[in-house]
Amino acid sequence: MEFSSKLLEKAVDEMAQLPGIGKRTALRLVLHLLRQPQEQTAFLTQALTALREDIRFCQSCHNISDTELCDICANSSRDHALICVVEDVRDVMAIENTRQFGGIYHVLGGKISPIDGVGPSQLKISSLVDKVKSGSVKELVFALSSTMEGDTTNFFIYKQIKDTDVITTTIARGISVGDELEYADEITLGRSIRQRIPLEISFKNN
Repeated sequence: MEFSSKLLEKAVDEMAQLPGIGKRTALRLVLHLLRQPQEQTAFLTQALTALREDIRFCQSCHNISDTELCDICANSSRDHALICVVEDVRDVMAIENTRQFGGIYHVLGGKISPIDGVGPSQLKISSLVDKVKSGSVKELVFALSSTMEGDTTNFFIYKQIKDTDVITTTIARGISVGDELEYADEITLGRSIRQRIPLEISFKNN
């Protein structure tokens, strides 16, 4: 792809770094920005700069937040003894959209995947185990993707806390095996949250 401007080429190259954005789509987006009023581009630049400089992660659940505690963890009406364990902040959004869960979350930041070089120490597992062992948690709901990596992560955490009194459940398999949670429709996901089952049963069924 030939460019008449080095500035244009640089902008397209940077835009093409985004997932799912090829060079042609990046060019279309950059040309669109050039056609917009200059202040609109400035607003976008300011928003992205603020995102990188000011964004925080909740010190309790590791969700993306503007403050030390996210709105969910800071909400006294939520059941703080009920924790839903998820891989990613997008899973929090997906479950919240169902309006079927009244507890709080714990975002692991991924799942154990040796083939990708992701081990337990690279995830937010130790802080979850500490919460459970503190005695403040009554139930953990495992809502990881129903993949081999998701089930491996479930089992690893389960082994760390199996000697505690905490109840461990997993979302019902209304979510198809191999599916990513964020792509499930809200009705199916909501039903899975309501009809969660003991985690031990899910191991026996695999």
